[in-house]
Amino acid sequence: MSTKIKTLNPETTTGEAKELFNAVEKKLGFIPNLIKVFGNSPATLKSYLSLGELTASGNFSNKFREQLALAVAEENSCNYCLSAHTAIGKLNGLSKEQIIDSRKGQAEDIKQQAGLQFAQEVTVKRGVVSVEALQAVKEAGYTDEDILEIVLNVVSNTLTNYVNHIADTEIDFPVVKAGDLV
Repeated sequence: MSTKIKTLNPETTTGEAKELFNAVEKKLGFIPNLIKVFGNSPATLKSYLSLGELTASGNFSNKFREQLALAVAEENSCNYCLSAHTAIGKLNGLSKEQIIDSRKGQAEDIKQQAGLQFAQEVTVKRGVVSVEALQAVKEAGYTDEDILEIVLNVVSNTLTNYVNHIADTEIDFPVVKAGDLV
């Protein structure tokens, strides 16, 4: 594979990375290339998997977490994550229109839209959000707990976005490209 960081072969990987690969394969039925890249550092892979479990245990539905992932991936121009979360979003009930809208920070539901826009502001401004952005997300009905969970989702997704940029991870989902919003 032509990645800048080695994509491990699950058949020849040993040790802790192999154990983590087996757990991912058991859960997903396959091992995405991103996981094969993360396997170079079992600590980083464990952190990523832990972040996934933590976000899943929070207040947000799988569907909304996918919308957040799409909004963040679009802001970070991560084609791997846009491709993966478009596929996963469809599995979680997002329509093609909802996927495109999420990438734009839009939603039919005003509260969801405020959450997506806040996630994008956190991403673009690297956490230094405006008072107005914080006020808007609170006025939309998000609690302090929810706001921190949005940040957790941004952090989790930014980790994968950055690793994919650095590694140039080979996309193993139907390809979606940042900026292509049709």
